[in-house]
Amino acid sequence: KRYISRMDPGAQKELNLLLTNPNLPEINDVKPKSEEMTSPVDDIPPPPTTITIDNFERRTYVPQVLAAISVSLGSMIVGFASSFTSPAIPLMKNNPGPLGVVSDNDASWIGSLLPLFAILGGMLGGPAIDMIGRRTTILLTAVPFLISFLLIAFAWDIFMVFIGRCIAGFCTGIITLALPVYLGETIQSEVRGILGLLPTSVGNLGILVCFFSGKYLTWSQLALLGACIPIPFIICMFLIPETPRWYIGKEKKKRARKALQWLRGRETDVSQEYSEIEKNHQESQLNETSAGIGELFSRRYIKALLISMGLMLFQQMSGINAVMFYTVEIFAASKSSIDNNVCTIIIAFVNLITVFVSSALIDRLGRKILLYLSSVLMTITISTLGIYFYFREYTDMGDKLDNYGWVPLVSFIVYIIGFSIGFGPIPWLMMGEILPARIRGSGASIATSFNWFTTFIITKTFKDFGSQWGYSMPFLTYGACCFVSLFFVMMFVPETQGKSLEDIERNLTGDGPKIPVRTARRMSSIANLKPTPISL
Repeated sequence: KRYISRMDPGAQKELNLLLTNPNLPEINDVKPKSEEMTSPVDDIPPPPTTITIDNFERRTYVPQVLAAISVSLGSMIVGFASSFTSPAIPLMKNNPGPLGVVSDNDASWIGSLLPLFAILGGMLGGPAIDMIGRRTTILLTAVPFLISFLLIAFAWDIFMVFIGRCIAGFCTGIITLALPVYLGETIQSEVRGILGLLPTSVGNLGILVCFFSGKYLTWSQLALLGACIPIPFIICMFLIPETPRWYIGKEKKKRARKALQWLRGRETDVSQEYSEIEKNHQESQLNETSAGIGELFSRRYIKALLISMGLMLFQQMSGINAVMFYTVEIFAASKSSIDNNVCTIIIAFVNLITVFVSSALIDRLGRKILLYLSSVLMTITISTLGIYFYFREYTDMGDKLDNYGWVPLVSFIVYIIGFSIGFGPIPWLMMGEILPARIRGSGASIATSFNWFTTFIITKTFKDFGSQWGYSMPFLTYGACCFVSLFFVMMFVPETQGKSLEDIERNLTGDGPKIPVRTARRMSSIANLKPTPISL
C-alpha cells in the first residue's frame, strides 16, 4: 500500500486539480512525489492512524445517519397513528367496552379526524420551522403524541377518542412537513436519496408494528403501545443539531458552522460547503427583502410549489390512505380466502421491505424512473381491484369469484410495491429538495396542508361510499388518477438525483448557470476532503 500524509497547500492544490478533472484517471495510477506530499515534521505532527478512502467516506456519513434515524422515529409514530384505525375500528365495534356502541359514522370520523387536523398542523408547521427551527419543531410534537395515545387508551367516551385523534393529527401535520425539510438541509447529495427515504421506511415499520400488534391486543392496549414510541424519539432528538441553513438564516454563523461540522464529521473540511450555503442565503436576501404569502405564488417560485403540490395530490389520489386506514374492512368485504388480519400484516411487511429496495435504487435510477414505474404498477393493480369489486357487488358472479379469493391480496401486494418505490416516499423527499430556501418553510406548509386536505377527502368519502355503494367506484377512480400521474411526472417533474439544493434552486428559479449532474456529484464528494492520511 502507498500512503498520502498531510499535504502542503501547493500539493493539495495539485491533487484537487487532478481529482476535479472530468477525465480523472484511476487514483492508483497517480504517482505521489514524496518530497511534495510530505510536510515538515516540526510543522504538522505525523498522524497516529491511517484509514482507507472507503472508511473515511463512511465516517463522514455516520453523523448524518444518526440524524436521519433520530428524526425518522417521529415518522414511526406517524405510521403507527395513521394505521391505528385499521385494526382498532373492528376491535372497537366488536368489543367497545366503555365506549358503548361505535357506529359507522363514528368509525368514519375516527379515521378522518387525523388528516383533518393534520391540515391545521401543516399550516402552522411552516411558520414554526422558520421561527423556532426545524429540530425544535419536530421535538415539540413528541409529548402531544404521547398524550393523544393515552387519551385513546383510557377513553371512557367516544369523544375522548376523537380528541386523541385530533391531537395526533395536528402533530402529524407538523412532523410530516418538518422531516423532509430537516433531512433536505442536513444530508449530502450523495446519500440524500437513501437517507431521505429513511422516514418512510421507519414509518412503514410503525405500520407493520401496528398491524401485527392489532391481531393480538385490544384497542386500548394498542393505544398504550403507541404511547411508548415517543419516548426513544425524545431522547434521540436531543443528540442531533439544528440545520446549518436555519442557523445562517438567523445570522448565527458560529452555530451554523459547528452544526455543519458535526454533520460532516470532525475530519471533513466544510469551508466550501459552508461558503456555498452562505452565498445562497445572501443571494436570496438580495433578491427580496421580505417573504410574504404572496411571494409563494410569484413567477420565481410558483413552478417549484406547483410541482410539489402536484406530487402530493397524486400521492393521495392513488388511494393509499383509504387502503391503509381501512385494510381489515376492505379484505372483509372482498371475502378473501385468507384471514383478514394476516392479509394486513402481509401488506405492511411488503410495504416495509419495498421501501428498502427503493432506497437502494433511488440514487442509481433517479427519482423520475421510480415514479414512472410506481404509476404503472398502481394503475394496473388498483384498477384490477376496482373490477374485482364491481363484479362482486354489481353482478351475479359474486359466488364464482370465491375461487379467486387470492386476487385482492395479490393486487394489494403489487399495489403497495408500486406505491412504496415511488409515490410513497418521493413526494416528501422532493418537497425538501425542490422548494427554494427562501420559501421552504411556507411552501412546505402549503404542500403538506394540501396533502392532508386530500387525505381527509379520500378517507372520509371512501368509508362513506364503501358503506353505501361499495368499493368498486373509488378503486376505479384511484386507478384513473394513477394513470394521469404518469403524464404529470413525464411533463413537469425535474430530476434531482445527485444535485445540490443550491443547484436545484437555480434550475427551477432561473438564477445562474446550471451545473451538470456529473460534475456536481464529483465535486460534492471531493471538495469536502480535508488533507489527511489516506491508504490507497
